[in-house]
Amino acid sequence: MTRKTSHLRIMPAASYDLRRDVDAHEAERAAVRAILAAVRAEGDAAVRRYTAQFDGWDGDDPRVPPEMLERAWREADPAFRAALEAAAANIRAFHERQRRASWFEPTATGTVLGQLVRPLDRVGVYVPGGRAAYPSTVLMNVIPAQVAGVREIAVVTPPGPDGDVHPGILAACHLLGVSEVYRVGGAQAVAALAYGTETIRPVDKIVGPGNVYVALAKREVFGRVGIDAVAGPSEIVVLADASADPRHVAADLLSQAEHDPLGAAVLVTTDRALAEAVQAEVKRQLVDLPRAAIAREALARNGAILLAGSLDEAVETVNRLAPEHLELLVADPWALLGRIRHAGAVFLGPHSPEPVGDYFAGPNHVLPTNGTARFFSGLSVHDFLKTTNVIAYSRADLLAHAAHVVTLARAEGLEAHARAVLVRLEETEGLRDADAAATAAGANEREACRKGERDA
Repeated sequence: MTRKTSHLRIMPAASYDLRRDVDAHEAERAAVRAILAAVRAEGDAAVRRYTAQFDGWDGDDPRVPPEMLERAWREADPAFRAALEAAAANIRAFHERQRRASWFEPTATGTVLGQLVRPLDRVGVYVPGGRAAYPSTVLMNVIPAQVAGVREIAVVTPPGPDGDVHPGILAACHLLGVSEVYRVGGAQAVAALAYGTETIRPVDKIVGPGNVYVALAKREVFGRVGIDAVAGPSEIVVLADASADPRHVAADLLSQAEHDPLGAAVLVTTDRALAEAVQAEVKRQLVDLPRAAIAREALARNGAILLAGSLDEAVETVNRLAPEHLELLVADPWALLGRIRHAGAVFLGPHSPEPVGDYFAGPNHVLPTNGTARFFSGLSVHDFLKTTNVIAYSRADLLAHAAHVVTLARAEGLEAHARAVLVRLEETEGLRDADAAATAAGANEREACRKGERDA
């Protein structure tokens, strides 16, 4: 919903929808498909051409030299280095709790069932450039992959016209020991990671946020490689009551509105006095905000103050919106937490502003957007692991369960499945009885299916 005013408008809770139409970008989708096809066919030449076109750099080697990574760390401000190190430690400690191990469960009759848990071999991490550089994105995407045990991690990020990459991004890569960094952005970077080029080897999965072209490119290559999700612009919903400080609410809304002109910042409350106070406070805080123009556009497009008639309606509104970030600025946030069904991350109480989660606390800041928290979760170690089921049946169990397996196979009309079991067993009287019973049961099941089809 686009509005002419950049101020938050107060409206009924039921009248607002946070979801933005990802399928509306037909022109961008066509451009992305052309880029993907070109990179797939031409490799490095296409990557270089599009990098020159979109980023203004026409270098012949996209890989960042190791000495550039080391220099970025060495020359970084000591306070910045200390902050990165502390944040990385918190993020790593949190994600270590998500580790999963292979497991095997033997039965009393000799069968063993279980799962092998294995990391992906190679992962690509997209780190945005453009309006701002995000060293925190390096930490949040790389550390879970490292904890999972991924052996190879390639980072791609857009270059400037001189071929340089923001030193904060390079410093974060150096801190984490990531040496494979490429000066490539946009859909051409996604294509290079998915299909491979002469310089960039293909990966198994691509993670990390980006603009609409990156999001559409990730959607297009899904199936060829895995992806984390199709990320949209950042969003925040604050559920607040009369106990909330309007200055805090306004500051938290603006913390996400400054990200992107397509971002969303929403207050849900039952208190009109708070709504009006926040409305005024947002206007006041915008005056000297460095990225005020971006924030104003975001508020004009997707900002709102939603008045609910009751706390129940407020909670249901939050669950309907399923926001990326949800703050509970209420007198007793823990009492409400159990009623929250859909949110990427929840921040409880006045001392948990959303930027603490963006940078430092430890939980991942790569979160579902655009209402997808209804069925997606934030990035985690699990996104870099896969499981392989393991079945080691004993002869005793095969004999005991053969009739059931054969019955089900023949019920589906798959005789070779049944015979793959039967051929392994001795021709005992018990087996012949089991085979006969299974044959009869399968015939009955197929007849029932045919009867159901005729009746339908």
